[in-house]
Amino acid sequence: MKCYKNICIILTAITIATVSCSKDFLDEDPYSSYRTGATDAQSIEAQVIGLHLTFAELWGMSSQQGFTSCWQIGTDITSAGATQGVENPFYQYANLNSENAGVSYLWQKCYDFINHANVIVDAVGETNTSAAAEAKFFRAYAYNILVTLWGDVPLLKNAVASPTFDYTRQPVTEVDQLIDEDLTYAIANLPDMGQAAKESRINKDIARQLAAEVYLRIGMRDNSYFAKAEQAATAIINNTGYKLIEARYGKFLGEGGDYYRDMFRFGNQRRSEGNTEAIWTFEMEYNRDVNGGTIDNPQFRRVWQPAYHKWDGMVNADSLGGRGNGRLRLSNFMKYTVWSGLEGDIRNSNFNIRRTTNYNRPNFSAEIGVDANGYRVAKGAGVQNVTIKTGDKVIPFIADSLEVWYPFPTKWGGYDATDDFGYAIVKDWPVMRLGETYLLRAEARLRQSNAGGAADDINILRDRAFKTARATSGNASLGTVGAGNMTIDFILDERARELIAEENRRMTLVRMGKLKDRIAQNGDTSPAEKVTAGFQDFNALLPVPLSEIQLNKGAELKQNPGYN
Repeated sequence: MKCYKNICIILTAITIATVSCSKDFLDEDPYSSYRTGATDAQSIEAQVIGLHLTFAELWGMSSQQGFTSCWQIGTDITSAGATQGVENPFYQYANLNSENAGVSYLWQKCYDFINHANVIVDAVGETNTSAAAEAKFFRAYAYNILVTLWGDVPLLKNAVASPTFDYTRQPVTEVDQLIDEDLTYAIANLPDMGQAAKESRINKDIARQLAAEVYLRIGMRDNSYFAKAEQAATAIINNTGYKLIEARYGKFLGEGGDYYRDMFRFGNQRRSEGNTEAIWTFEMEYNRDVNGGTIDNPQFRRVWQPAYHKWDGMVNADSLGGRGNGRLRLSNFMKYTVWSGLEGDIRNSNFNIRRTTNYNRPNFSAEIGVDANGYRVAKGAGVQNVTIKTGDKVIPFIADSLEVWYPFPTKWGGYDATDDFGYAIVKDWPVMRLGETYLLRAEARLRQSNAGGAADDINILRDRAFKTARATSGNASLGTVGAGNMTIDFILDERARELIAEENRRMTLVRMGKLKDRIAQNGDTSPAEKVTAGFQDFNALLPVPLSEIQLNKGAELKQNPGYN
């Protein structure tokens, strides 16, 4: 049987086993494995864990190595490096079309979430509220991605038991109603923080954090939801079990670093490891978890890390985050403009945005040429010839800034000596933390004309960010902002400072209706083939995958305007 990867077929894959043969003696009842549609506790638990697997498969995709870049590139914060291909139309917008593999994969995985969740909800009814609540969280999570990035989408409230070819797009308002209902149910029925079966399993506060984001988006058309967003964020902030990291902790106290960096180190990321800021840390550390390691070969590190291993004086090292491919470069806005006037902000320290390094290959020595601007060039007449050695500050070629070395965020860095090539990431994923909760509440307050309250939330983050600099300088108000500073663009700037490499920047900008405006702030003007260009207003929404439209023979699955 030929397999077509569209929602018409994919959505039936997990449920087709529920259809019985007419001959009982042909039925199989494999007691040694879990069965879709079964209602016993073990089967339901396995299916709920399967939703976490889908999460890992979505963001751990490696067959298209640039997939993770799609949700950062072509925005205000990043520009193209050594791109792999799938992400190119996300900054060369004239080429964004309905056959893009990144678009298709995200759509497919969102509907995987939805149908898997529907199977569980249909099976348990009201008999297993915790399982239903976790399933509904993931259903809301997927639908929020879909309506944010596509607008109207097919709405499925029950599992699909037979191939269906007549899907139509339902209004965002109808989908949002289901999202709201799902999150309300999830918050009411999920366990409290620290009470779930495992740290990375969904709890009330994870659902609240998603709800705050969802309600901010809905609030753009119904401003009564801004108060709901604030309430959801406040419920997390008021939980005394959470605390911003303001002092060093964990495994690396004997090494150079700072307390902000400690949150993102391999072995420091979970609440059980001292990270009191963590709300949802997705557990993927190599050889530590039930499945014996990571799913596929997640590309976060290779996307964000430059390819410094290409220098002859360098070897891969944990202090530099291991081996990267240099697919994303921080934009001029992110490298310079957003930090202007913020000297002392720990989030911009060399431990967190790495700007300089030293040759680290043992016993390295070489003679090179250096031009008048301090860049490495070929040796010869008319240039300064110098000897470089282990421990010296790196002198880059001017072309290195496109791939090999540039300022980069260190949050995804990590090194496994058994995998020097570094194909997969070896650490947990930071998905939700308290720092973002304050930013969500600041936005909710500002949108309710409470600029003072928004400034209060921003200053809580600034107190943490400037703690060391204030102590050193004696200036207790360093970095403090007031109500007059509060604008949506200011909050977006602060999100960039706090959440670089963590948030899905494209979703944030689309949710706020700011993608077009913020692209203009990117600041990169060369080389031409790496500059974001060609954006038109319709590009704020993604095209519906062509395969979905072609296989949906029983009804018209309309394409978003502007796309063929």
